[in-house]
Amino acid sequence: MATPHRWFERPRQLGWKATAIMAFASSESHSEHTTDEAILARLGYKQEFRRAFTPLEVFGVAFSIVGLLPSIASVLFNAMPNGGPLAMVWGWLVASAFIMCIGLAMAELASAAPTSGGLYYWTHSLASPRCRNFLSWIVGYANTITSIAALASVDWACAIQITAAVSIASNQIYMTTNGQIYGIFAALVLSHAVLVSLGTRVLARLQRLYILLNVCLCFVVIIALPIATPSEYRNSASYALGGFTNLEGWPSGFAFILSLLAPLYTIGGYDSSVHMSEEASNATTAIPWAIVGSIAVSAALGWGINVSLTFCMGTDLEGILSSPIGQPMAQIFYNSFGQKGALAIWSLVIVAQYMMGSSCLLVGSRQTYTRTPVRTVWLDASLALAIGLLAFASTQAINAVFTLAVTSSYISYIIPIVTRFAFKNDFKPGPFNLGKFSFPVAAIAVSWMIFMNIVFFFPATPQTTVQEMNYTVVVLGGFMSLAIFWYYCPIYGGVHWFNGPVSNLASADKGQDEDSASEKMEKGRDADIIVVDV
Repeated sequence: MATPHRWFERPRQLGWKATAIMAFASSESHSEHTTDEAILARLGYKQEFRRAFTPLEVFGVAFSIVGLLPSIASVLFNAMPNGGPLAMVWGWLVASAFIMCIGLAMAELASAAPTSGGLYYWTHSLASPRCRNFLSWIVGYANTITSIAALASVDWACAIQITAAVSIASNQIYMTTNGQIYGIFAALVLSHAVLVSLGTRVLARLQRLYILLNVCLCFVVIIALPIATPSEYRNSASYALGGFTNLEGWPSGFAFILSLLAPLYTIGGYDSSVHMSEEASNATTAIPWAIVGSIAVSAALGWGINVSLTFCMGTDLEGILSSPIGQPMAQIFYNSFGQKGALAIWSLVIVAQYMMGSSCLLVGSRQTYTRTPVRTVWLDASLALAIGLLAFASTQAINAVFTLAVTSSYISYIIPIVTRFAFKNDFKPGPFNLGKFSFPVAAIAVSWMIFMNIVFFFPATPQTTVQEMNYTVVVLGGFMSLAIFWYYCPIYGGVHWFNGPVSNLASADKGQDEDSASEKMEKGRDADIIVVDV
């Protein structure tokens, strides 16, 4: 229909251009997706998830699992008695450098083969045919245990943080029981299962909120804490940056090494973005940069948090550690912000911790995913609830499961990195690669993980008892022994039927799928030209 006024003509022309630009952008996004699908098809898999995660949102998954401030709050028990300020500040930097080496080695593998199987898939594709099935079996079980133990530890820590908030609100009158903590823990796990079952689009959009909240909490501690801290709790630079406190009885050098467990526990789970490879756009670059970026940002902000804490926590570390609140960081907040201010900020810490739990379950369900991701969500949640029951046995038992999340993850990291260099294979680097520095960085990463796994088996104090020993080696050994037994079990064991990652593409269809993906890319290019010409 003709328009009666000429002033409508210019907006129409602009509308055509805007439409062409929008269509071009949409077509480029479509081309990215078809490229991702073609790469996935070459790896032996058909696209089944929606690629709803942008690079920023993939980074959000890894960064929210790190959950910087809540995680640091959980591990102050390790750093404060094993070096105090010096360990918190400089130990963090030392550990961060080694963690970055691990991340870089893993990022290269993720760029070369971006699949949600990740560590498990890489191991099988790079190892010798004689041992690839067994090694990928071990990696798969270790990584699955890591995800479930991570969910259990995060939600258990969140339950304890909630009781700490109640203690602050009641002026430290409220006393909790194991049954009450487990009840809160169970409610958290079940709520996470419902949230993760809603679908990837909701979770993808939530990642931006996770990033914002985590960063805001970091800056609250880095900026607001020094401003609010009364003079009696402010420390000199010499103490905050160089004070050394050893309360556990180990020689000072070994105590400092034990303190490194704090950053290792905090900056963990960066492989989580790998399990989102089949739901991310431009996965060959988005995934590796999410790994490296989450480590770099966490290391920088975490160092700032630790520096702020050492300047604002006073010098009575024993008093902080034995506080009735039961949380060293909560006590520091209470001293600096007062009851109302501490309660407000601590509530945000609880929210961030809760967000960590949803990310852990999201990633864990993708690790154990077979055909129905919702079923694996509830399976992982059920196993996490079972792990939480160990708290009724003893504190040491449940703490061993928390540490299991780190030690088992290092087992699953070491194997694929080693197989890349130890066996003859046709590894082809992706867009993200270190070139000639690949092997030195990998060697440093593997050596560090082996060393720190050994350290994780030591007890908290040199004089220990059966009740106070470190049960990590017992729990980890039990899990992995069951996995090995199941592999070699007569008749029913994995050795009789397990052949590694199973392709969901028939051999005859694989090339066809790749061709169809290529055809879609060509059609996308043609569409771009047609739309712009209009």
